[in-house]
Amino acid sequence: MSQQMSRPDSAVTRVSAPDIHARKNGIPIVCLTAYDAAVARLIDPFCDLILVGDSVGMAVHGLESTVGVTLDMMILHARAVMRGSIRALVVVDMPFGSYEAGPEIAFANAARILKETGAQAVKLESGPEIAATIRFLTARGVPVMGHVGLRPQAVNMVGGFRARGRSDAERAAILAEAQAADEAGAFAIVVECVAEGLAEEITRAVGCPTIGIGASAQCDGQILVTPDMLGLFDWTPKFVRRYGTMAAQIAEAASRYREDVQERSFPGRAETYRIKT
Repeated sequence: MSQQMSRPDSAVTRVSAPDIHARKNGIPIVCLTAYDAAVARLIDPFCDLILVGDSVGMAVHGLESTVGVTLDMMILHARAVMRGSIRALVVVDMPFGSYEAGPEIAFANAARILKETGAQAVKLESGPEIAATIRFLTARGVPVMGHVGLRPQAVNMVGGFRARGRSDAERAAILAEAQAADEAGAFAIVVECVAEGLAEEITRAVGCPTIGIGASAQCDGQILVTPDMLGLFDWTPKFVRRYGTMAAQIAEAASRYREDVQERSFPGRAETYRIKT
């Protein structure tokens, strides 16, 4: 029997996309990323929404951006997160190249994600042409989360990872993209790396909840990349607050293990099997 099946979860009902949409102007929505069953299991009791983000490319696979992430990678990690969680709504990023060519292709790939993982929703980066795709997907039963501001999949177009909305034209474009995603049926919108004033303006202008990352405490919820939040990397973005120092703890544990192995003090009697007489 799997660990998930053996857990006392029969009475637990997952948070749904409509549940998240109903939280507009309510208790702030708590979101984190996860890419594997172990972390999903640990954060699930504390999260309303777990995002299987394409940030997995950088956080787990060592890629320089999210552009190299594939649909198969997202499905593999989403399956693991679903096995590790029982409560939170699980949303899966649609990776670069899986939805931009048109609504029909986006639907085929979104349907594959939901069928093969059991996740409840997908997330699209909401560029100028994406509202029609969001509308197409939601009309066919696919809950969609939008994403405006800094769009990591567009890093090659904008010249790197930098805050967005610093000019009047950029501000107007981001606000319009958010409103278009909302009107198209997005149940929530991630707002990434924009000035506080713009994040507040977007939050007021749309009917669905906004989920901030490097945006504003006035958004309807917040999300962080879990490895950043846990302090697994030497450098973290300005908008991240570290709630752990896991890099140092892992290094210390590995150092102690190395010493024990070299001194032949591990394995000891407690970790050694013996023939019973």
